[in-house]
Amino acid sequence: MHRETVAILDFGSQFTQLIARRLRELHVYSEILPPRTTARELAARGVKGIVLSGGPQSVYDRKAPQVDARVFGLGVPVLGVCYGLQLMARHLGGEVKAAGTREFGHASLEHPAGSALLAGLTQPTTVWMSHGDSVTKPPAGFAVVGRTKDTPVAAIEDRGRRLFGIQFHPEVRHTAEGLRVLSNFVDACGCARDWDAAHFVAESVERIREQVGKGRVLCALSGGVDSAVAAMLVHRAIGNRLTCVFVDNGVLRRDEAKQVRDRFARKLGLKVVFVDASERFLRRLKGVADPERKRKIIGREFIAVFDEAAKKLGKVDFLAQGTLYPDVIESVSVKGPSAVIKSHHNVGGLPKRMKFRLVEPLRELFKDEVRAAGHELGLDDEFLWRQPFPGPGLAIRCLGPVSKDRLDLLRAADAIVVEEIKAAGLYRQVWQSFAVLLPVRSVGVMGDDRTYQYTLAIRAVESADGMTADWARLPYELLARVSNRIVNEVRGINRVVYDVSSKPPSTIEWE
Repeated sequence: MHRETVAILDFGSQFTQLIARRLRELHVYSEILPPRTTARELAARGVKGIVLSGGPQSVYDRKAPQVDARVFGLGVPVLGVCYGLQLMARHLGGEVKAAGTREFGHASLEHPAGSALLAGLTQPTTVWMSHGDSVTKPPAGFAVVGRTKDTPVAAIEDRGRRLFGIQFHPEVRHTAEGLRVLSNFVDACGCARDWDAAHFVAESVERIREQVGKGRVLCALSGGVDSAVAAMLVHRAIGNRLTCVFVDNGVLRRDEAKQVRDRFARKLGLKVVFVDASERFLRRLKGVADPERKRKIIGREFIAVFDEAAKKLGKVDFLAQGTLYPDVIESVSVKGPSAVIKSHHNVGGLPKRMKFRLVEPLRELFKDEVRAAGHELGLDDEFLWRQPFPGPGLAIRCLGPVSKDRLDLLRAADAIVVEEIKAAGLYRQVWQSFAVLLPVRSVGVMGDDRTYQYTLAIRAVESADGMTADWARLPYELLARVSNRIVNEVRGINRVVYDVSSKPPSTIEWE
């Protein structure tokens, strides 16, 4: 099945993932590739267009990432964004120099009529800048189609060759009409805009059948929307050759194992094997405080447990997981010079040698795309709108050494947070809401007695895809109820704090 694709070459911008996300909002499949990807490789992929991302370096630095200049002669539209614009200009004979005045934040962009890329924008329009270098002389054949007070060359285009460049970032929400700019580029690419949930489901089922053949698959079932959608896709592709395995790893939320049994085995009729490995995981995690060690221990144990489950089931060839695109981006720095943020247990935490081959049908999707696919597959809201829960579970929300006693405290407090968020009607409005047990004790007073107990943090964030997030402005009355209940009902916690940090600079999870 042919898929129209716009390729994004990643030169290290923190916003590269947002370019992909915005293009998909326009129903165009986009894929992030390393900057060293050659013109020949792009031609072989049959891409409809190419975006050169921003980046933190100067194009004239000796070690700055470069682009294969032949991409500009492929005959497909190319859009350079910030660093990408400067790279395009320099390769095609223009000049790039350190700007006389650096430009960061909002700017007013003026643009003459007649631009293909900026067609339909208000005059002037608000854009978001982040650059210290500027194009001082466009290449031959390019017209300047946008300028700001401090950047005379803020947008250029060569309509004949369908080459476009902009100094601002259309992918961020701060650029008022950024999506319109990207839409104009998509039109220049001639994309059909048919990337949607139905398209993805049909393509995935076909691809799973091709990959698996006559083999058998184990699905790592967690109970969340990601693994639920992955399981349904695999089941649609191969039927009863799929066996789902749910592992109680000792770091689940309260009553989670029972809920999973009810949802998947009874409601969806999937073949599910339940494995209680809680003591085994807790033995491996005992006393471990380093978050990366926690993730890698859990990743290795998952594979070991599945290996044992597979032996009992007979020959099993594949392991299916609900790995998402943000997991891959944050865990493995293969998409360019951007930094590895942390290892996800199902990506960077997996051992290098496994007996299974992986089936990861959601590896190219963002969370909201997974929910759309789940809706297409017939899953109800109980599955689709469950908030994301990390693969390493409460192990990475129990900061410091892991122990059963501390996990039990966290479970009780987390259940209160979720109950009150739901009761307030905010569960679907926030991306995630949960409790974090800190390795910090403080003095308190209860019943005229001195206490010296743990501190609990409440984390609630709003997001569209998990790549960026802002802390949720929960009502004070709600926070007061949650705090009061936790201190009164959970023995061992005497202080509750609220996390008011966004992503970036923080991550959603604390570890």
